[in-house]
Amino acid sequence: MPLLRKPYALATVIALVFAVGGGMATLAVHAGPEAAPVVAAPSPVDVATVSSQPIVDWHDYSGRLEAVDRVDIRPQVSGTITAVHFKDGALVAKGAPLFTIDPRPYAAALDQARAGLAAAEARAAYTAADLARAERLIADNAIARRVLEEKQNAAREAEANRLAARAAVESARLDLEHTRITAPVAGRLSRAEATVGNVVAAGAGSAPLTTLVSVARIYAAFDVDEQSFLALINGRHGGAAVPVRLGLANEDDYPRSGSVSSVDNRMDTSSGTIRVRAIFDNPDGTLLPGLYARIRLGSSTARDAVLIDERAIGTDQDKRFVLVVDAENRTAYREVTLGAAQGSLRVVESGLQAGERIVINGLQRTRPGQTVSPVPVLMSGATSQPAPAVLVRADNS
Repeated sequence: MPLLRKPYALATVIALVFAVGGGMATLAVHAGPEAAPVVAAPSPVDVATVSSQPIVDWHDYSGRLEAVDRVDIRPQVSGTITAVHFKDGALVAKGAPLFTIDPRPYAAALDQARAGLAAAEARAAYTAADLARAERLIADNAIARRVLEEKQNAAREAEANRLAARAAVESARLDLEHTRITAPVAGRLSRAEATVGNVVAAGAGSAPLTTLVSVARIYAAFDVDEQSFLALINGRHGGAAVPVRLGLANEDDYPRSGSVSSVDNRMDTSSGTIRVRAIFDNPDGTLLPGLYARIRLGSSTARDAVLIDERAIGTDQDKRFVLVVDAENRTAYREVTLGAAQGSLRVVESGLQAGERIVINGLQRTRPGQTVSPVPVLMSGATSQPAPAVLVRADNS
Protein backbone atom coordinates (compact mmCIF):
# COMPACT_ATOMS: atom_id res chain seq x y z
CA MET A 1 0.00 0.00 0.00
CA PRO A 2 2.70 2.64 0.72
CA LEU A 3 4.32 1.81 -2.63
CA LEU A 4 1.06 2.49 -4.43
CA ARG A 5 0.39 5.79 -2.66
CA LYS A 6 3.65 7.50 -3.70
CA PRO A 7 2.98 7.40 -7.46
CA TYR A 8 -0.58 8.58 -6.81
CA ALA A 9 0.60 11.52 -4.69
CA LEU A 10 3.21 12.48 -7.28
CA ALA A 11 0.63 12.51 -10.02
CA THR A 12 -1.59 14.71 -7.96
CA VAL A 13 1.16 17.27 -7.36
CA ILE A 14 2.02 17.38 -11.07
CA ALA A 15 -1.64 17.96 -11.92
CA LEU A 16 -1.87 20.85 -9.47
CA VAL A 17 1.24 22.47 -10.87
CA PHE A 18 -0.16 22.38 -14.40
CA ALA A 19 -3.49 23.75 -13.19
CA VAL A 20 -1.92 26.70 -11.42
CA GLY A 21 0.33 27.44 -14.32
CA GLY A 22 -2.59 27.42 -16.71
CA GLY A 23 -4.51 29.79 -14.47
CA MET A 24 -1.66 32.23 -14.30
CA ALA A 25 -1.29 32.07 -18.04
CA THR A 26 -4.97 32.77 -18.43
CA LEU A 27 -4.70 35.79 -16.10
CA ALA A 28 -1.73 37.07 -17.97
CA VAL A 29 -3.58 36.80 -21.25
CA HIS A 30 -6.68 38.67 -19.94
CA ALA A 31 -4.71 41.38 -18.09
CA GLY A 32 -2.92 42.44 -21.20
CA PRO A 33 -0.92 45.74 -21.13
CA GLU A 34 -1.19 48.24 -18.17
CA ALA A 35 -4.62 50.00 -18.14
CA ALA A 36 -4.61 53.84 -18.65
CA PRO A 37 -5.90 55.96 -15.65
CA VAL A 38 -9.43 57.43 -16.00
CA VAL A 39 -9.42 61.30 -15.94
CA ALA A 40 -12.62 62.86 -14.45
CA ALA A 41 -14.21 65.72 -16.37
CA PRO A 42 -14.32 69.14 -14.59
CA SER A 43 -17.45 69.63 -12.52
CA PRO A 44 -19.87 72.25 -13.86
CA VAL A 45 -20.55 75.00 -11.32
CA ASP A 46 -22.39 78.32 -11.48
CA VAL A 47 -19.93 81.19 -11.59
CA ALA A 48 -20.76 84.92 -11.44
CA THR A 49 -18.60 87.96 -12.04
CA VAL A 50 -18.28 90.31 -9.11
CA SER A 51 -19.32 93.91 -9.76
CA SER A 52 -19.59 97.04 -7.66
CA GLN A 53 -22.77 99.04 -7.16
CA PRO A 54 -23.56 102.42 -5.61
CA ILE A 55 -24.97 101.97 -2.12
CA VAL A 56 -26.30 104.20 0.63
CA ASP A 57 -25.10 103.44 4.15
CA TRP A 58 -28.09 102.86 6.42
CA HIS A 59 -27.81 102.46 10.18
CA ASP A 60 -30.56 100.78 12.18
CA TYR A 61 -31.97 102.18 15.41
CA SER A 62 -34.98 101.73 17.62
CA GLY A 63 -37.08 104.52 19.04
CA ARG A 64 -40.54 105.72 19.95
CA LEU A 65 -43.12 107.78 18.14
CA GLU A 66 -44.01 111.18 19.58
CA ALA A 67 -46.80 113.58 18.69
CA VAL A 68 -45.86 116.82 16.96
CA ASP A 69 -48.60 118.59 18.95
CA ARG A 70 -49.94 117.27 22.23
CA VAL A 71 -52.49 119.33 24.16
CA ASP A 72 -54.05 118.71 27.57
CA ILE A 73 -57.54 120.17 27.30
CA ARG A 74 -58.23 122.03 30.56
CA PRO A 75 -61.15 124.37 31.34
CA GLN A 76 -60.33 128.08 31.46
CA VAL A 77 -63.50 128.88 33.40
CA SER A 78 -65.21 127.05 36.22
CA GLY A 79 -68.69 125.66 35.91
CA THR A 80 -70.87 122.69 35.16
CA ILE A 81 -70.37 120.67 31.98
CA THR A 82 -73.58 120.72 29.99
CA ALA A 83 -72.45 118.89 26.82
CA VAL A 84 -69.67 116.64 25.46
CA HIS A 85 -69.44 116.94 21.68
CA PHE A 86 -67.13 114.06 20.71
CA LYS A 87 -66.74 110.32 20.99
CA ASP A 88 -63.74 108.81 22.71
CA GLY A 89 -60.82 108.40 20.29
CA ALA A 90 -62.41 110.50 17.57
CA LEU A 91 -60.51 112.46 14.95
CA VAL A 92 -61.42 116.15 15.08
CA ALA A 93 -60.58 119.20 13.03
CA LYS A 94 -59.12 122.36 14.42
CA GLY A 95 -61.88 124.45 16.05
CA ALA A 96 -64.27 121.52 16.51
CA PRO A 97 -66.39 121.81 19.71
CA LEU A 98 -65.37 119.46 22.50
CA PHE A 99 -67.13 120.53 25.72
CA THR A 100 -69.70 123.11 26.77
CA ILE A 101 -69.70 124.62 30.27
CA ASP A 102 -72.90 126.24 31.48
CA PRO A 103 -72.69 129.71 29.84
CA ARG A 104 -75.52 131.45 31.70
CA PRO A 105 -73.50 132.89 34.61
CA TYR A 106 -70.94 134.24 32.16
CA ALA A 107 -73.58 135.66 29.85
CA ALA A 108 -75.04 137.54 32.82
CA ALA A 109 -71.57 138.78 33.78
CA LEU A 110 -71.09 140.05 30.25
CA ASP A 111 -74.37 141.96 30.34
CA GLN A 112 -73.35 143.49 33.64
CA ALA A 113 -69.99 144.53 32.24
CA ARG A 114 -71.64 146.09 29.22
CA ALA A 115 -73.92 148.07 31.51
CA GLY A 116 -70.92 149.29 33.45
CA LEU A 117 -69.28 150.33 30.20
CA ALA A 118 -72.35 152.29 29.17
CA ALA A 119 -72.33 154.13 32.51
CA ALA A 120 -68.64 154.83 32.20
CA GLU A 121 -69.03 156.17 28.69
CA ALA A 122 -71.88 158.44 29.81
CA ARG A 123 -69.80 159.75 32.69
CA ALA A 124 -66.84 160.31 30.36
CA ALA A 125 -69.01 162.22 27.90
CA TYR A 126 -70.45 164.45 30.65
CA THR A 127 -67.05 165.26 32.18
CA ALA A 128 -65.62 166.01 28.75
CA ALA A 129 -68.44 168.49 28.00
CA ASP A 130 -68.12 170.06 31.48
CA LEU A 131 -64.39 170.50 30.92
CA ALA A 132 -65.02 172.18 27.58
CA ARG A 133 -67.36 174.71 29.23
CA ALA A 134 -64.82 175.43 31.95
CA GLU A 135 -62.11 176.06 29.37
CA ARG A 136 -64.32 178.63 27.63
CA LEU A 137 -65.09 180.36 30.93
CA ILE A 138 -61.47 180.42 32.05
CA ALA A 139 -60.63 182.38 28.92
CA ASP A 140 -62.90 185.19 30.20
CA ASN A 141 -61.71 184.76 33.81
CA ALA A 142 -65.27 183.76 34.73
CA ILE A 143 -64.13 180.81 36.91
CA ALA A 144 -61.19 180.16 39.12
CA ARG A 145 -58.18 178.15 37.90
CA ARG A 146 -58.85 175.59 40.64
CA VAL A 147 -62.32 174.84 39.23
CA LEU A 148 -60.79 174.21 35.81
CA GLU A 149 -58.26 171.81 37.28
CA GLU A 150 -60.98 169.90 39.14
CA LYS A 151 -62.95 169.48 35.95
CA GLN A 152 -59.84 168.34 34.11
CA ASN A 153 -59.20 165.75 36.82
CA ALA A 154 -62.81 164.54 36.69
CA ALA A 155 -62.60 164.14 32.90
CA ARG A 156 -59.41 162.09 33.17
CA GLU A 157 -60.93 159.83 35.85
CA ALA A 158 -64.04 159.31 33.74
CA GLU A 159 -61.94 158.34 30.73
CA ALA A 160 -59.93 155.87 32.82
CA ASN A 161 -63.12 154.37 34.18
CA ARG A 162 -64.43 154.03 30.63
CA LEU A 163 -61.30 152.12 29.59
CA ALA A 164 -61.59 149.87 32.66
CA ALA A 165 -65.22 149.18 31.87
CA ARG A 166 -64.32 148.30 28.29
CA ALA A 167 -61.64 145.88 29.58
CA ALA A 168 -64.20 144.32 31.91
CA VAL A 169 -66.52 143.76 28.96
CA GLU A 170 -63.71 142.11 27.00
CA SER A 171 -62.84 139.88 29.97
CA ALA A 172 -66.47 138.87 30.41
CA ARG A 173 -66.74 138.15 26.69
CA LEU A 174 -63.65 135.89 26.82
CA ASP A 175 -65.04 134.05 29.83
CA LEU A 176 -68.24 133.44 27.93
CA GLU A 177 -66.27 132.16 24.92
CA HIS A 178 -64.30 129.82 27.18
CA THR A 179 -67.49 128.05 28.16
CA ARG A 180 -67.34 126.54 24.69
CA ILE A 181 -64.15 124.45 24.58
CA THR A 182 -62.86 123.74 21.06
CA ALA A 183 -59.94 121.78 19.59
CA PRO A 184 -56.83 124.00 19.33
CA VAL A 185 -55.28 121.69 16.69
CA ALA A 186 -56.49 118.94 14.43
CA GLY A 187 -55.88 115.45 15.74
CA ARG A 188 -57.12 112.46 17.68
CA LEU A 189 -58.79 112.76 21.07
CA SER A 190 -58.47 110.58 24.11
CA ARG A 191 -61.47 109.70 26.27
CA ALA A 192 -63.53 112.31 28.10
CA GLU A 193 -62.37 112.47 31.69
CA ALA A 194 -65.40 114.55 32.76
CA THR A 195 -68.93 114.03 31.55
CA VAL A 196 -72.16 116.02 31.61
CA GLY A 197 -73.13 117.28 35.06
CA ASN A 198 -69.64 117.40 36.52
CA VAL A 199 -68.38 120.68 37.93
CA VAL A 200 -64.91 121.58 36.72
CA ALA A 201 -62.47 124.18 37.98
CA ALA A 202 -60.31 126.50 35.91
CA GLY A 203 -56.55 126.78 36.06
CA ALA A 204 -53.34 125.04 35.02
CA GLY A 205 -53.53 122.79 38.08
CA SER A 206 -56.94 121.40 37.19
CA ALA A 207 -57.36 117.89 35.83
CA PRO A 208 -57.45 117.67 32.03
CA LEU A 209 -60.84 117.06 30.49
CA THR A 210 -59.15 115.06 27.69
CA THR A 211 -55.96 115.04 25.64
CA LEU A 212 -55.50 115.81 21.96
CA VAL A 213 -52.58 114.76 19.75
CA SER A 214 -51.95 115.75 16.16
CA VAL A 215 -51.84 112.92 13.61
CA ALA A 216 -51.07 114.52 10.25
CA ARG A 217 -47.34 114.34 11.03
CA ILE A 218 -45.47 112.53 13.76
CA TYR A 219 -42.00 112.45 15.29
CA ALA A 220 -39.79 109.41 15.77
CA ALA A 221 -37.24 109.98 18.53
CA PHE A 222 -34.13 107.79 18.77
CA ASP A 223 -30.58 107.88 20.14
CA VAL A 224 -27.63 107.94 17.72
CA ASP A 225 -24.15 106.85 18.71
CA GLU A 226 -21.30 109.32 18.43
CA GLN A 227 -19.58 107.76 15.40
CA SER A 228 -22.79 107.61 13.39
CA PHE A 229 -23.65 111.17 14.39
CA LEU A 230 -20.28 112.45 13.18
CA ALA A 231 -20.46 110.45 9.94
CA LEU A 232 -24.10 110.81 8.95
CA ILE A 233 -25.51 113.96 10.55
CA ASN A 234 -22.72 116.29 11.61
CA GLY A 235 -20.53 115.31 8.67
CA ARG A 236 -23.03 115.63 5.82
CA HIS A 237 -21.76 117.56 2.84
CA GLY A 238 -23.24 120.92 2.00
CA GLY A 239 -26.03 120.55 4.53
CA ALA A 240 -27.59 117.74 2.47
CA ALA A 241 -30.77 116.24 3.87
CA VAL A 242 -30.34 113.02 5.83
CA PRO A 243 -32.85 110.37 4.66
CA VAL A 244 -34.72 108.39 7.29
CA ARG A 245 -36.91 105.30 6.91
CA LEU A 246 -39.42 103.96 9.43
CA GLY A 247 -41.12 100.64 10.04
CA LEU A 248 -43.45 99.46 12.79
CA ALA A 249 -42.96 96.33 14.86
CA ASN A 250 -45.33 94.28 12.67
CA GLU A 251 -43.84 95.42 9.35
CA ASP A 252 -41.10 93.56 7.49
CA ASP A 253 -39.56 96.53 5.73
CA TYR A 254 -39.31 100.29 6.21
CA PRO A 255 -42.21 101.60 4.11
CA ARG A 256 -42.26 105.22 5.36
CA SER A 257 -39.81 107.92 4.38
CA GLY A 258 -39.02 111.00 6.40
CA SER A 259 -36.27 113.42 7.30
CA VAL A 260 -34.32 114.52 10.34
CA SER A 261 -36.27 117.27 12.09
CA SER A 262 -34.00 118.17 14.97
CA VAL A 263 -30.86 117.09 16.82
CA ASP A 264 -30.27 117.68 20.51
CA ASN A 265 -27.74 120.33 21.51
CA ARG A 266 -25.49 118.02 23.55
CA MET A 267 -24.10 114.50 23.61
CA ASP A 268 -25.12 112.36 26.57
CA THR A 269 -21.74 111.46 28.08
CA SER A 270 -23.14 108.59 30.13
CA SER A 271 -24.44 106.69 27.09
CA GLY A 272 -22.33 108.23 24.32
CA THR A 273 -25.44 109.02 22.28
CA ILE A 274 -27.30 112.07 21.11
CA ARG A 275 -31.06 112.42 20.76
CA VAL A 276 -32.34 112.78 17.19
CA ARG A 277 -35.91 113.40 16.10
CA ALA A 278 -37.17 112.60 12.62
CA ILE A 279 -40.53 113.63 11.20
CA PHE A 280 -42.85 111.54 9.04
CA ASP A 281 -46.14 112.13 7.27
CA ASN A 282 -49.04 110.20 8.78
CA PRO A 283 -51.95 110.66 6.37
CA ASP A 284 -53.81 107.50 7.44
CA GLY A 285 -53.33 108.11 11.15
CA THR A 286 -51.88 104.64 11.80
CA LEU A 287 -48.80 106.04 13.54
CA LEU A 288 -49.67 106.69 17.16
CA PRO A 289 -47.52 108.34 19.83
CA GLY A 290 -45.76 105.80 22.00
CA LEU A 291 -45.50 103.06 19.37
CA TYR A 292 -42.18 101.25 19.00
CA ALA A 293 -40.43 102.30 15.79
CA ARG A 294 -37.68 100.68 13.76
CA ILE A 295 -35.65 103.45 12.16
CA ARG A 296 -33.02 103.52 9.44
CA LEU A 297 -30.81 106.56 9.20
CA GLY A 298 -29.03 106.93 5.87
CA SER A 299 -25.99 108.74 4.60
CA SER A 300 -26.49 111.77 2.41
CA THR A 301 -24.09 110.49 -0.29
CA ALA A 302 -23.73 107.09 -1.99
CA ARG A 303 -20.52 105.04 -2.30
CA ASP A 304 -19.45 102.13 -4.49
CA ALA A 305 -19.31 98.70 -2.86
CA VAL A 306 -19.00 95.05 -3.89
CA LEU A 307 -22.14 92.94 -3.42
CA ILE A 308 -22.26 89.16 -3.82
CA ASP A 309 -24.85 86.41 -3.59
CA GLU A 310 -25.42 84.97 -0.11
CA ARG A 311 -25.11 81.46 -1.60
CA ALA A 312 -21.50 82.16 -2.56
CA ILE A 313 -20.41 82.65 1.06
CA GLY A 314 -18.97 79.73 2.99
CA THR A 315 -18.24 79.42 6.70
CA ASP A 316 -14.92 78.21 8.05
CA GLN A 317 -15.18 78.31 11.84
CA ASP A 318 -15.29 82.06 12.58
CA LYS A 319 -14.25 83.06 9.06
CA ARG A 320 -16.23 83.74 5.92
CA PHE A 321 -14.85 82.79 2.54
CA VAL A 322 -15.64 82.47 -1.15
CA LEU A 323 -14.14 80.35 -3.90
CA VAL A 324 -12.56 82.51 -6.58
CA VAL A 325 -12.21 81.07 -10.10
CA ASP A 326 -9.03 82.14 -11.88
CA ALA A 327 -8.31 82.42 -15.61
CA GLU A 328 -7.49 78.68 -15.81
CA ASN A 329 -10.81 77.79 -14.14
CA ARG A 330 -9.15 76.66 -10.92
CA THR A 331 -10.77 77.55 -7.62
CA ALA A 332 -8.97 79.32 -4.80
CA TYR A 333 -9.93 79.95 -1.17
CA ARG A 334 -10.44 83.64 -0.41
CA GLU A 335 -11.32 85.00 3.04
CA VAL A 336 -13.68 88.00 2.94
CA THR A 337 -14.96 90.60 5.38
CA LEU A 338 -18.70 90.98 5.07
CA GLY A 339 -20.92 93.99 5.54
CA ALA A 340 -24.66 94.13 5.88
CA ALA A 341 -27.26 92.23 3.88
CA GLN A 342 -29.19 93.77 1.04
CA GLY A 343 -31.94 91.39 0.01
CA SER A 344 -30.26 88.21 -1.23
CA LEU A 345 -26.96 90.05 -1.66
CA ARG A 346 -24.30 90.81 0.91
CA VAL A 347 -21.83 93.68 0.96
CA VAL A 348 -18.16 92.65 0.90
CA GLU A 349 -16.04 95.22 2.70
CA SER A 350 -12.70 93.57 1.84
CA GLY A 351 -11.30 90.46 0.14
CA LEU A 352 -12.88 90.80 -3.29
CA GLN A 353 -12.63 93.21 -6.17
CA ALA A 354 -14.93 93.97 -9.03
CA GLY A 355 -14.23 91.80 -12.08
CA GLU A 356 -13.30 88.64 -10.20
CA ARG A 357 -15.31 85.45 -10.64
CA ILE A 358 -16.68 83.42 -7.74
CA VAL A 359 -18.57 80.14 -7.34
CA ILE A 360 -22.27 80.68 -6.70
CA ASN A 361 -23.81 77.19 -6.73
CA GLY A 362 -22.01 73.94 -5.88
CA LEU A 363 -19.87 75.39 -3.11
CA GLN A 364 -20.27 72.22 -1.02
CA ARG A 365 -18.99 69.93 -3.76
CA THR A 366 -16.14 72.17 -4.87
CA ARG A 367 -12.72 72.24 -3.23
CA PRO A 368 -9.96 74.87 -3.40
CA GLY A 369 -7.50 74.08 -6.20
CA GLN A 370 -10.05 72.09 -8.18
CA THR A 371 -10.54 72.69 -11.89
CA VAL A 372 -14.18 73.42 -12.69
CA SER A 373 -16.33 73.97 -15.71
CA PRO A 374 -17.81 77.46 -15.10
CA VAL A 375 -21.41 78.15 -16.05
CA PRO A 376 -21.83 81.97 -16.20
CA VAL A 377 -24.80 83.29 -14.20
CA LEU A 378 -25.88 86.61 -12.73
CA MET A 379 -25.89 87.43 -9.04
CA SER A 380 -29.33 87.00 -7.46
CA GLY A 381 -31.34 90.14 -8.08
CA ALA A 382 -28.61 91.61 -10.28
CA THR A 383 -29.36 93.25 -13.59
CA SER A 384 -27.26 94.40 -16.48
CA GLN A 385 -27.47 97.91 -15.03
CA PRO A 386 -27.42 97.59 -11.24
CA ALA A 387 -29.72 99.89 -9.32
CA PRO A 388 -28.46 101.69 -6.22
CA ALA A 389 -28.41 99.40 -3.21
CA VAL A 390 -28.22 100.06 0.47
CA LEU A 391 -25.88 99.04 3.23
CA VAL A 392 -27.52 98.44 6.57
CA ARG A 393 -25.72 98.27 9.88
CA ALA A 394 -27.51 97.64 13.16
CA ASP A 395 -26.37 100.21 15.71
CA ASN A 396 -29.08 100.06 18.32
CA SER A 397 -31.36 97.21 19.24
